[in-house]
Amino acid sequence: MPRSGALPFYFVRKGFVMNTWSVAVVGATGAVGNEMIRILEERNFPVGKLKLLASERSLGKSLEFRGKSYPVEVLKEDSFGGVQIGLFSAGGSISEKFAPIAAQAGCVVVDNTSAFRMVPEIPLVVPEVNPEAIAQYKNRGIIANPNCSTIQMMVALKPIHDAVRIKRIVVSTYQAVSGTGKKAIEELEQQTRALLACQEPTVKVYPHQIAFNCLPQIDVFVENGYTKEEMKMVNETKKIMDPSIAVTATTVRVPVFYSHSESVNIETERKITVAGVKELLAKAPGVKLVDDPANRQYPLAIHAAGKDETFVGRIREDESIANGINLWVVSDNLRKGAALNAVQIAEILIQKYL
Repeated sequence: MPRSGALPFYFVRKGFVMNTWSVAVVGATGAVGNEMIRILEERNFPVGKLKLLASERSLGKSLEFRGKSYPVEVLKEDSFGGVQIGLFSAGGSISEKFAPIAAQAGCVVVDNTSAFRMVPEIPLVVPEVNPEAIAQYKNRGIIANPNCSTIQMMVALKPIHDAVRIKRIVVSTYQAVSGTGKKAIEELEQQTRALLACQEPTVKVYPHQIAFNCLPQIDVFVENGYTKEEMKMVNETKKIMDPSIAVTATTVRVPVFYSHSESVNIETERKITVAGVKELLAKAPGVKLVDDPANRQYPLAIHAAGKDETFVGRIREDESIANGINLWVVSDNLRKGAALNAVQIAEILIQKYL
């Protein structure tokens, strides 16, 4: 049943009456917002009414959904009347202000920012890992979507953790510029064109040139010398999967448009072989195993782009410790790393809890 004060829409298809839902996408004109709209359509999410919300800069724009053009409305405090599900991806400060307002209006918020991830009473969810946590939405009316780099690592590691318990994770990421947004995508393209034309590149989005470069800084540095992005991976892993796991991360921005790649090293309590890991991952939800080194088959960012799966390969034993495994994990950061994960949460929400 729907939350109090939020009644479902209905439509009849081939003799069946189906619930449909009033959905708002906040940050609809951004890279993740665009992907949310696309995935709602691709997965045939039962949208009865759709509201597209963004800042005043997007006023006058419209976006397509199921062959129909929808105007983008300016996000306001009264935008959520009658809205049952809100998919938020407009920045942390926007979520901090408007997510509680939406929840108060009877809208369940799935928030893609870092605003609520570490709030104890707000669930932080990867559907393949801890879907049962969605039930905690009743605490505040908000469900948090994890960081993109955390999501794909959790999808790959959960089956291994369940089998042999992971003690420690060492992860280095190679993250695409689309994780920063549309302006970063444009900057990489413009810098690449400029450098190939022997011109000086313009640097605005990142602290240094990103084209033909790697930046070992994502977000700002904190007191311990790590960046906020690195600490997100540490803290979110503990909250989602197991607070006892030791995690250390180095996050790097690379000149790739779409899909994050990760080098993941784990130490487990009990021994597991490479064959054992492959057997687990071959049947794990959301995982696609691509691991045939003899034929140069392993996950690539260009192959993961536009795909829903988390791709895993280069699985090998870490010969420097007794119970160590190395993996290479790749996933589309705008899809599974953001929009798809949010829509999957919403799907479970309407199937089991609303």
